[in-house]
Amino acid sequence: MRLSRFDAELQIPSVVAFGVFDGLHLGHQALIAHVVRLAKEVSATASIITFDPHPALVLSRATAPRLIGTLEQRLEGLDRLGIEQVGVLGFDELSASESAVSFVRRVLVGRLGVAELVVGDDVHFGRDRAGDIDLLTREGARHGFRVHHSPTYGGEQRYSSTRVRTSLHAGDVATAGQILGRPFVLRGTVVHGDARGRELGFPTANLRVGERQVLPALGIYAAAVHLASGEWRCGAVSISTRPQFYDNGGVVVEVHLPEFEGDLYDQVLDVAFLERLRGEATFATLEELLAQMTLDVVKSGEIFQEFSPAASVLLG
Repeated sequence: MRLSRFDAELQIPSVVAFGVFDGLHLGHQALIAHVVRLAKEVSATASIITFDPHPALVLSRATAPRLIGTLEQRLEGLDRLGIEQVGVLGFDELSASESAVSFVRRVLVGRLGVAELVVGDDVHFGRDRAGDIDLLTREGARHGFRVHHSPTYGGEQRYSSTRVRTSLHAGDVATAGQILGRPFVLRGTVVHGDARGRELGFPTANLRVGERQVLPALGIYAAAVHLASGEWRCGAVSISTRPQFYDNGGVVVEVHLPEFEGDLYDQVLDVAFLERLRGEATFATLEELLAQMTLDVVKSGEIFQEFSPAASVLLG
């Protein structure tokens, strides 16, 4: 897949869709499949325009959503879905002030030579969100490209990144996974912790994640963990303030890999959340805590046995 931050030439003519595509949920996947199919039909390049940072961070940072995935995850997913080139547009106050017509002519026509454009039914873009399907249709007639309307997917409860975030905030990783078409995957780098888990007999990899990364609700989760080696292993994940040991501690993401031996420091892990086992809790004694942790690990192993990364192209 060709990647450009618009400092290099892009292949034309193109079949294009544009948007943030955070999470690449099933609705995104259907729209992207439409792009890929059209590109083959008209012998053009399947192309995506995406934005970094998320436009909402510029327009209203206080209310901007947390991100479901990193830009790197988004690009990897687009590649696996058959997209041939991606233009990553930086977004700032100047970008926010650009008119919809200017965006069409400068980016879609001028840089990508758009032949076919695929958009969702709720498309709005440009200054004051003035760009919509009607504007795109008029510009298409003027510049020689066709606009294809990709319908809403998911029925009354339409697939959306907002629904994924809402589900994760509630700890409902099952519903999030249904919308995404695969388990929610949290990517993070293993950093040094306080070795508390090792002292208890349950060593953990402490994950550093992005500042704007959305996290599932506090609790314990069964997971599948993808290592740098390419191996998927069973994991038991704690997203917690560790109330058993600290007062008013910050949220920490800890991953225990049963029977794993090795050094994970500085490795990037992908953690696929399979099921929420329980909420965050404190225990009357250390023995009760250890007994519950043992049960959590056993249950995680049972759930992991049903996991199949091959069930989704986006899990590799």
